[in-house]
Amino acid sequence: MPPQASASLQRVALVGSPNAGKTTLFNALTGLRAKTANYPGVTVARRVGTVRLADRKVALEDLPGTYSLEPVSPDEQVVSDLLEGANPDAPPPDALLLVVDATTLQRSLVLVGQALRLGLPTALVLTMIDEVEAGGGSINIPALSNALGIEVIGAVGTSGRGVESVRGLLENPAGWPRPVLEPPSDPEGLAGWIDSVTAQAVHVAGERNPWTERVDRILLHPGVGTAIFALVMVTFFQVIFAWAAPLTDAINTFFEWLGALAKSRISNELLAGFVSDGLIGGVGSVLGFVPQIVLLFVMISFLENIGYMSRVALVMDRVMGAVGLEGRSFVALLSSYACAVPGIMATRTIPSSRDRIATILVSPLMTCSARLPVYTLLIAAFVPNTPVLGPLRAQGLVLLGLYLLGAVSAMVLAAVLKRSVLRSDSLPFYLELPPYRVPGAKQVAIQAWDSAKMFIRKAGTIILATTAVLWVLLNVPRVEAPADLAPPQAASYQMEHSIAGRIGTAMVPAFAPLGFNWEINVAVLSSLSAREVFVSTLGQISAAESEEEQSISDALKSKTRADGTPLYSAGTVAAILLFFAFALQCMSTVAVMRRETNSWKWPLTAFFGLLVIAYAAAFIGNRVFTMMAG
Repeated sequence: MPPQASASLQRVALVGSPNAGKTTLFNALTGLRAKTANYPGVTVARRVGTVRLADRKVALEDLPGTYSLEPVSPDEQVVSDLLEGANPDAPPPDALLLVVDATTLQRSLVLVGQALRLGLPTALVLTMIDEVEAGGGSINIPALSNALGIEVIGAVGTSGRGVESVRGLLENPAGWPRPVLEPPSDPEGLAGWIDSVTAQAVHVAGERNPWTERVDRILLHPGVGTAIFALVMVTFFQVIFAWAAPLTDAINTFFEWLGALAKSRISNELLAGFVSDGLIGGVGSVLGFVPQIVLLFVMISFLENIGYMSRVALVMDRVMGAVGLEGRSFVALLSSYACAVPGIMATRTIPSSRDRIATILVSPLMTCSARLPVYTLLIAAFVPNTPVLGPLRAQGLVLLGLYLLGAVSAMVLAAVLKRSVLRSDSLPFYLELPPYRVPGAKQVAIQAWDSAKMFIRKAGTIILATTAVLWVLLNVPRVEAPADLAPPQAASYQMEHSIAGRIGTAMVPAFAPLGFNWEINVAVLSSLSAREVFVSTLGQISAAESEEEQSISDALKSKTRADGTPLYSAGTVAAILLFFAFALQCMSTVAVMRRETNSWKWPLTAFFGLLVIAYAAAFIGNRVFTMMAG
């Protein structure tokens, strides 16, 4: 059920265009006390928070960003329907709090004029006023208030400037004035009204920062801008390995110590194995990758907030056009680097239904954070950290190569879809380029933590539950190992003859061409609940087979087949990496695909189609790297 405000609470809707500072203001007013759910009857998400005032509370609803109340995409349609009372399951709000970027005031007055014609109590918050002032501009807020006929407050959400004034305004939303004269509805009349408002309120127009123009000439250049983006990405993945390694080692050492402690303190051998190998060994092996995940989100958040990602989207619009998509698809695919689920949900901004479906189908190919533990485990264990070119090292370049493989594959598949079953005409793409801003450390930290928290929560719920069940399946039924086997071999014998081991063994004929044995098969199968479970499964098996506490990387490197050859040969490692690069091993993604496309046709097509591609790529990779190594 979506979060519903109490009947005694007044509902105030935050309305504004993307990048206007709406969500920053929302966080400042609600203190991050927010819930996220869908609007009744549709899949577009909303955020609802409570503003605690001196003697009352107000429900604040952060609507999806929109440039106009004349919708061209699903999320804009939801905003329009809600405000105009056209959604029977979600009544219009009691009042509107418009949020407008002062640096784009004239453009934003189109949305303001449309909102004022709704006749609801309305107030306006003018954000980024510090940037107007820094550029030599000046906006007369009392004159703007007089021209619009509503209350106007200047604010800077990141520094807290004006936030208390907005909080005071929320004491009585029902008392906010309505404009005496509604803005014209016809385009020519609206344009004249905008000119009249700006003539009264904008005394000195802030000029576009010359440094912004100079930087944009470089970053938006088709050739140079693309090269710079490539350089940023190379640096990005070098940093993930170099900076996160010490913390990762420390976390792994802690869980190794904790597992050993559990074994020494718990007298019951079976219970000790469950706690040490099943819970600590399984979940701990995943949590060891938290530093890489956090660092990934910090860098993405920083690049977004500084204004760089919007430029990348504009540059990549040319690339997207070549495969039949457009810049809005790139924005959705970029979101998929964190997780395919929000990436798929971000396709709601795409006007064309066929472009939406094409983008949804290729989103799982973008390398999400759930793949990162698998990649970093195998790369750290089997790719030497040797310098390749100056400061560039092999491990970072291999990781970058896997990310590029996902992105290029997504573009190729999108081109195939758009030239066949999802052919459609292209629509114009417009994107607001925000000014370059130095984001506040708190803002970046909050966004990164919100994303990383999802990973940690998954480790404490889905992964914990899966590893607990898997431990049982690896230890039931109990079998008597041959007496001449050493403890590690006896543990391996037990797991191989368990329920999970028998399932993995049954899969061997199908996956042997990829170099997979029964334990890799079990890990791949368990990863359907969450890709990270692949790592926790191998960690659990390795912990049970080891007499001494050692890292999962060391355990994998020491594993051998019956003939004495390494289990994780170059061909097998390549096959695992390629299989994970293509396979759709995420039931949450399948469920969201079903919800967003309102059909099982597309998610099932994606699941089985990508499975075939993953198997073929892993087969070829195994053969090629086996020959190269031999």
